[in-house]
Amino acid sequence: MSDHDQLLVIVDPVARRSDGESVRIAKDVLSAGAEAKICLPGTPEEFSRALARRGSRRLVVLGDDRALLRTVALLHRDRELSGAALSLVPIGPPDALEIAHALGVPRSTPAAARAVLDGAARPLDLLVDDSDGVVLGDLLVPAAPAPSSAAPSVWGTCRSLVRTLVRPAPAGLVGRTHRLRVEADGVLLSDVGTPLESLTVRSVAGTAEVTVRPWSAPARQATADVLTVSGPDFRYRADGRLTGPVRRRTWTVRAGAWGLVLPRDTAAERREAPVVLRETAAGLRETPAGRRESPAGRRDGRPQESGREAS
Repeated sequence: MSDHDQLLVIVDPVARRSDGESVRIAKDVLSAGAEAKICLPGTPEEFSRALARRGSRRLVVLGDDRALLRTVALLHRDRELSGAALSLVPIGPPDALEIAHALGVPRSTPAAARAVLDGAARPLDLLVDDSDGVVLGDLLVPAAPAPSSAAPSVWGTCRSLVRTLVRPAPAGLVGRTHRLRVEADGVLLSDVGTPLESLTVRSVAGTAEVTVRPWSAPARQATADVLTVSGPDFRYRADGRLTGPVRRRTWTVRAGAWGLVLPRDTAAERREAPVVLRETAAGLRETPAGRRESPAGRRDGRPQESGREAS
């Protein structure tokens, strides 16, 4: 049996707890077509050790976007990300699988498991920051504030009314602005003297596509290999994760830095017309490359198991 037919299947503990039936189906399909060694890590440390001991087996992760991000981050940390393509069988609620589906992983468990066996690797870009963090999809700077679920208090309503009556807000500055310096390949796109509404970044065809949205001016777009953002303490949201505050961060595009196994027809189609992830305050959204959208929404044999690991 070739190395290609030998799999290390790491089952994320969240997937086991949330949807054991889908985990069982995925293991059945995978083990029917390959020699599958099943690993059931219970902690992040066990997850990391399982990756380190995979040997020549092809890596398959059963889990959601967070499991995918954790795997890519660990492989990048160990400088083993480019060694072999990663496979994912997505298991979890739809809102926890937005990155996986946008990248082209099939939505159904059986189809995704069959793609592991019969699919082809698709090279993908990666955004890497100066703290060695990785971004698979979109980057939003500064991070959009999470919607508040708390009901307004009477005192809060009164204070808001007094502020409105005593000092009306200027029409152009109702929303929150930010003072950030943005440089793309050393070229200044925005400085701290210009109020900034938002900055979005995504990797497309080996470069970073940068969109700067000043508060009172049209959006400005640029492409770059290296992007640096600096200014007063700011937070950013990458792949749905909130990070910060920081005062300076630099991201570099690594073209084709990692590979993901997809169905053969999907991998071929997306080499022709890649699909990117677009992140807004409402979450991640799949958007065909080349289409723009303004802030207002305008279009511009079952394996054996024994304890935590079985072979």
